[in-house]
Amino acid sequence: MGHKPMETPESYDLFLRRKYLLLLALLAILAAAVLFALTTGSSGMSLGQVVGTLLGRGTEQQEAILFRVRLPRTATAVVVGAALALSGCVMQNVLHNPLASASTLGVSQGASFGAALAIIVLDAGVQNAANAGTAITISSPGTVTLCAFAGGLATTAVILGLARLRGVSPATMILSGVALSSMFTGGTTLVQYFADDVQVATVVYWTFGDLGRPGWREIGMIAVVTAAALVFFLWNRWNYNALESGGATAKSLGVNVDLLSYASMAVCTLIAAMSVAFVGVISFIGLIAPHMVRRFTGSDYRFLIPGSALCGAILLLLGDLVSKSILSPIVLPIGAITSFLGAPVFLYMLFRGRDHL
Repeated sequence: MGHKPMETPESYDLFLRRKYLLLLALLAILAAAVLFALTTGSSGMSLGQVVGTLLGRGTEQQEAILFRVRLPRTATAVVVGAALALSGCVMQNVLHNPLASASTLGVSQGASFGAALAIIVLDAGVQNAANAGTAITISSPGTVTLCAFAGGLATTAVILGLARLRGVSPATMILSGVALSSMFTGGTTLVQYFADDVQVATVVYWTFGDLGRPGWREIGMIAVVTAAALVFFLWNRWNYNALESGGATAKSLGVNVDLLSYASMAVCTLIAAMSVAFVGVISFIGLIAPHMVRRFTGSDYRFLIPGSALCGAILLLLGDLVSKSILSPIVLPIGAITSFLGAPVFLYMLFRGRDHL
């Protein structure tokens, strides 16, 4: 009868090196995707011109294109993609649900309703012109973010209540998210019904999802909150590893499961709400990115958390490249692109027959 080889320090070191190499590979892919994104556009700039402009040797026109259009858009894709992926990664752990994410649980739709309420009722955002193709201006980003957070938090409270008090299955949790999404979508429609034409056009354009909308101030806000969330998640990486084995096991190891769950869901809601408030609803990034990384890292949250952030940034950057390339020079809504590309993957995961779904 054969025996399983004993684990040795050398084999464990090799295991860790492979995981670190994966993170380095993701970082290299992200860097390459960023450079490629900076060279992509209707005006056309070579890699050499981009690098030269970054070093201060570009023309005035090249500097305007790079620093006012492409660089903010690329930075937005990186921070928002990382935020959504981090949110989905931790939600899947806390709720013990592989299909959990801000979009599938209705958190994004709740945040969208709150943000629309702020834009229309509280006059926190106005469109620059009546043309729906123009960008909108968020006059009070703090108000929009707080309202978006309140809408997302309301959804989170219902989901946590169902999970903790009723002990619903993961599949029922997803169905609850569908119901909540429908309710908040209806609420957004009612708010639009009582708005004027410009406000309706503003909200409709806003819900499309647009990575070119945030300025450096908004990008900085999302980046700071996402970085703080990343630190919080990494600080609790061992707690998430323990929680992966079940709540009872985690409690036996000294983890305050209830506090960890509520705090983690609040942080996940905050970073998802920040993203929705400034960019619009972007679906499936938070669902797909953690699963792609988990295939290589397993459920070790020391590597899964940073790997998900990098993968989410890469996926949203690639989605943005698709949105700019299909009908160039027309830029398609990024929310539509991620939904179109992510929905087949979601269906595959839903019907693959996993035992715990």
